[in-house]
Amino acid sequence: MGFVNTKLEEFNNYLDGKRVAVIGLGVSNIPLIEYLHEVGAETVVFDSKELDEINTDIMNKIICYDMEYSLGSNYLEKLVGFDVIFRSPSCLPSNPSLALEASRGAIVTTEIEMFMELCPGTIIGVTGSDGKTTTTTLIYEILKAGGYNTYVGGNIGTPLFTKVSEMKPEDMVVLELSSFQLMNMKISPKVSVVTNITPNHLNVHEDMEEYIEAKKSIIEYQDESCTAILNFDNDITKSFADDCKGKVVFFSCDAKISDGYMVDRNAIKYCSGDTRTHILETKNMQIKGIHNYMNAACAIAATRDYVDLETAVNTICEFKGVEHRLELVTQTEDRIRWYNDSASSSPTRTIVGLNSFPTKNVILIAGGYDKNLDYEPLARPIANSCKSIILIGQTAEKIASCVEKEIRHDVKDVNIYRCETLEETVLLAKKIATKGDVVLFSPASASFDMFKNFDDRGKQFKELVLKYVN
Repeated sequence: MGFVNTKLEEFNNYLDGKRVAVIGLGVSNIPLIEYLHEVGAETVVFDSKELDEINTDIMNKIICYDMEYSLGSNYLEKLVGFDVIFRSPSCLPSNPSLALEASRGAIVTTEIEMFMELCPGTIIGVTGSDGKTTTTTLIYEILKAGGYNTYVGGNIGTPLFTKVSEMKPEDMVVLELSSFQLMNMKISPKVSVVTNITPNHLNVHEDMEEYIEAKKSIIEYQDESCTAILNFDNDITKSFADDCKGKVVFFSCDAKISDGYMVDRNAIKYCSGDTRTHILETKNMQIKGIHNYMNAACAIAATRDYVDLETAVNTICEFKGVEHRLELVTQTEDRIRWYNDSASSSPTRTIVGLNSFPTKNVILIAGGYDKNLDYEPLARPIANSCKSIILIGQTAEKIASCVEKEIRHDVKDVNIYRCETLEETVLLAKKIATKGDVVLFSPASASFDMFKNFDDRGKQFKELVLKYVN
């Protein structure tokens, strides 16, 4: 007889006839709604959008399933008397309506948390302010190359809740986990990776402390059999080690560590006591930059107990990167390179991008939706790397003000331009770029003022570059 997931069977039996709320009609919750219909749950759907803003196919499905729904500005008024509530990541557990239902005894969870509870396989989770997607994808590719039946999900990939029934104990799962997904989570992965923590999403989180605590959830429920892979160079992630119950593995590009991975521009090395073992030379990697070498070190550390080192190294060297992350769009005949770094939605991520081009020949296109972040740390890297910056969106003036202050102080020359549309920025960059320049689209801001998301923003940028530059 094959494997039987008794946890899943028990959960399905529990849901039959129970009153279940699904908050948010995002990508991950649509398969969940279908699943709840199949197991006989009495499901009510909630979303802050008005009826005419909801996708017609989704609404037709809800109506076909004879599900109740509550939409619009007061959509949570009817959130009363539920046994289970699946919240979307954007609906934080601190929401008063959610908190009230929890106090009445409702189980408040998320699609990804319930998946982790029911998954029979080994879960590797990745969080952090920067580098999550590249690290998650590298781990996934290494495990696949190692012969495992591997799933990838969370903040990327496809929703995995409906895949639980086909999973086996020997399968591997890699999850990219955001702070919103981790908030109040009562389960941690077998292997948890924290790439770094810097200010982000402070327009949604109450403060930086709440953001840090959300990230810390990824290690909070680990036990002695688990592993935490932490950034030694980041004071916040380094401090997590004090609360880890299992094995701690550090990685660093600044410190000499006795147990973990050291990274520089030339090599990734494994450290054990005073012994330094070279694992791979970075010149053999297709993705460049110290941040990507750190991501690769994380991936090696996360898969070391599951895949042989040679397979991991070969996979990393063949890896060409993830879309919208320092993605080379085109190079012209006069060696002007155009890079799409749309996923850089915070100053720290744009700083990483700028540090990948140390010579002062960068034309930076930046600006976007304001997440209440501090742009002063971005000013000096811009002054050091950029000959010109082209700004758009809500944060344009904040960035310009910080850069103007910096170049006045250091007597450096950076041309500052402002545009209204992304198309204007591409045309202007084409006009002012000269032989050997780098045009870097790295917004340092979220996308929601002008675009659906960073993926939409990056795709539009690439289309414009290919239209006008080639």
